[in-house]
Amino acid sequence: MERPESAAVRFVADDLRDTLKAAKEKYGMGRALAAPQIGAPVRVVVMDIDHAKQRTTLVNPEITDIGAEDFEVWDDCFSFPDMLVRVNRAYRITVNYTDTKGRPHTLECEGPLAELLQHEIDHLDGILALDRAAGLDPFAYRTEWEKHHDPAERYGTPRPREAPEEALVNRS
Repeated sequence: MERPESAAVRFVADDLRDTLKAAKEKYGMGRALAAPQIGAPVRVVVMDIDHAKQRTTLVNPEITDIGAEDFEVWDDCFSFPDMLVRVNRAYRITVNYTDTKGRPHTLECEGPLAELLQHEIDHLDGILALDRAAGLDPFAYRTEWEKHHDPAERYGTPRPREAPEEALVNRS
């Protein structure tokens, strides 16, 4: 657990903010960055949605609840900026975190924001989207995918989550 109000956490948060800005300029994409992506072994995520209209630093974020629906996402990442990978994510989640002043927060979100937070929290746990690849042919070069798909197709329709035993039966 990081001390949210420590100078070290503020330093990492500032570095994440600056690195995210530079990465967005270089790759033309990106909404968030997790501390392990810049080599900092702490549980800090910086989100910059809508060009700094909604910048949030999450210290020690934890998913505390997930909804009953999943959706398919063509995910991208600064760790592999030229590729998309198809993953399944929870459509709705609740995340508890602390801000850099030490105040606790709860964020309930759905759709693309829920996917983003699951992606970044995975980074904190040493998991890449590549590790969650789903379905047949789950990888695509960004340029090829964009030639054949509308950007709205990145996010599938929410559907009820299958119980593990149902998933096994459906594969036979």
